[in-house]
Amino acid sequence: MEPPAAERGVGMEVYLTSSPGIGGKMRVYPEDFVVEELSLPPEREEGGMYTAARIRARNWETNRLVRELSRALGISRTRIAFAGTKDKRGVKVQLFTFRDSPDRVAAIHLDDVEILECYPTRKGVELGHLLGNRFEIRLRGAGPGELESQIAAVTAELAKAGGMPNFFGIQRFGAVRPVTHTVGKRLIRGDFEGAVMAYLGSPAALENGEVQLARSRLDRERDFHAAESYFPAHLSFERSLIHHIASNPGDWIGALRRFPLNLLMMFVHAYQSLLFNRALSRRISEGLPLNEPLVGDVILPLDDHARPDHDHYILVEEHNRSRAAEKVKSGRAFVSGLLFGSDLAYAEGRMGELERAVVEEEGLARRDFFVTDLPEVSSKGTRRELMVAPGDFSVAQEKDAAVFKFTLPRGGYATALMREYMKGEVLDY
Repeated sequence: MEPPAAERGVGMEVYLTSSPGIGGKMRVYPEDFVVEELSLPPEREEGGMYTAARIRARNWETNRLVRELSRALGISRTRIAFAGTKDKRGVKVQLFTFRDSPDRVAAIHLDDVEILECYPTRKGVELGHLLGNRFEIRLRGAGPGELESQIAAVTAELAKAGGMPNFFGIQRFGAVRPVTHTVGKRLIRGDFEGAVMAYLGSPAALENGEVQLARSRLDRERDFHAAESYFPAHLSFERSLIHHIASNPGDWIGALRRFPLNLLMMFVHAYQSLLFNRALSRRISEGLPLNEPLVGDVILPLDDHARPDHDHYILVEEHNRSRAAEKVKSGRAFVSGLLFGSDLAYAEGRMGELERAVVEEEGLARRDFFVTDLPEVSSKGTRRELMVAPGDFSVAQEKDAAVFKFTLPRGGYATALMREYMKGEVLDY
């Protein structure tokens, strides 16, 4: 079965499993998608300059939540940190740290936001200080057919393969409007005007009519003063960029710097993710294993927190292949794929050929990821595990839903697992 065009467009060109999909729809209600971070919380220390807080938020994208938290406290958003970024639709429990007092953080009142706990600490969290995430997903409308046996068939295929392909899920690129990687591509090419316009314009058919009209009009007229009057108020990042260009004509770099740094980097990471997905798809298409190292593969050992170590690589050669295979089989190492950047780390063997082919098709060079005029978006690149195994996996039947529960390590996408079961359209995720 071929994935939908929208998935193929972001590099998810195949399924690992061949069993029929069960269809269905996720996130019919926000409570259908619950994710709780498994984080590394800082220790409680009285008198610390930070406040650590676990926050439950319903239908809040992380960057927009941080913006409103900063406004509620009257502090700069740079004084708020978090370990992982979550998209909007669903219920999320996340760890944040604030350069503010516990009393003030505990007193925050925002719609659909609950402060579960907060305490003083001397250390702030950083992006990536995360072990993984725990998911509870209600899939509605699945079937028709023998749902239990269909789910069991996919589960058996994944178990035989050793896990799920570690694709970057569709939300990495934007399910309704997949332009994140396009913005990133233009950034690393130094086309800053193109990056701004790809974000502001480029209407998508699945957006509401008012938004489509606003983006189309700006694409057509390029009148940023006028756009300030008609761009919908809820598009706060877009309005921030438009205001900057209206006040500073031609300052595309200044406009891009209106984004929070983590969001600006997310555009570049999305482009790297596209390339990774393509190489992973090609390895699957060729029938090459994801959890068994071949000569030329690069494996990632575990770090001190039992996570794949993305800073230390081991090249698989004939003399160490048996030992590498033993490490991978026991879960102490992972076969990896390339997230291309300025510090090249191609694999060798067939995987290296696949990685090089993807990069060459894009006409990329290492120097492209060192962006002289906007150095903060430069990326050295890294490697990422090709396969991950869901933990604590279970499926239960309710009257009108199948409830999937599982954990994934940091960087793993629940949608990458659910697409193997559903084999549906991207908006079903």
